[in-house]
Amino acid sequence: MTTFAAPRRLVLADVLPGARVRDALLVLGGALFMALMAQIAIEVPPSPVPITGQTLGVVLIGSALGANRGVSAVALYVVMGLFMPVYSDGGMGIDHLLGATGGYLIGFVIAAYVVGRLAELGADRRPVIAFASFCLAQLIVFGIGVPWLKIWAGSDWSTAIHNGFTLFIVGGLIKAAIAAIALPSAWRLARRIDER
Repeated sequence: MTTFAAPRRLVLADVLPGARVRDALLVLGGALFMALMAQIAIEVPPSPVPITGQTLGVVLIGSALGANRGVSAVALYVVMGLFMPVYSDGGMGIDHLLGATGGYLIGFVIAAYVVGRLAELGADRRPVIAFASFCLAQLIVFGIGVPWLKIWAGSDWSTAIHNGFTLFIVGGLIKAAIAAIALPSAWRLARRIDER
């Protein structure tokens, strides 16, 4: 039986010259970008989880860098947060990974891989498809974050869903829309530069 894998398409990072050094710099840059996006934080009581720029960071990094570099960048960010104040509001340490936000941090890594793989299949080139893939990535984050929050808080499902998902729906849609405009626009710019 013969199987055919879907061809891997270029992601934005692939249009840059170089190889290993480029990849290492892109992964480090992605991790630092996540740290920057984490500092955009808005408390939303009664949730112990703030609205941050991190989910926007995840979809931008995953799409621009592709699955392997994207997941490496976001995983590096998570590890950096154990030792440096890069989590939201300058937080750091194992308490964040084991606390209310731990599931979201793990979800970021998985979502970066998925959205990166979708970008390798061309999902980040058209706004509607990009928007759908970015919404999927955020659902992955919430799909891991909400059950984790429920267990951590010892709450019922309705409270966990409200405090860990419902409060974030509008913001998530806005972030997906921003990314769905940014990535196809970046591709158009990259094509124009390449044609010169």
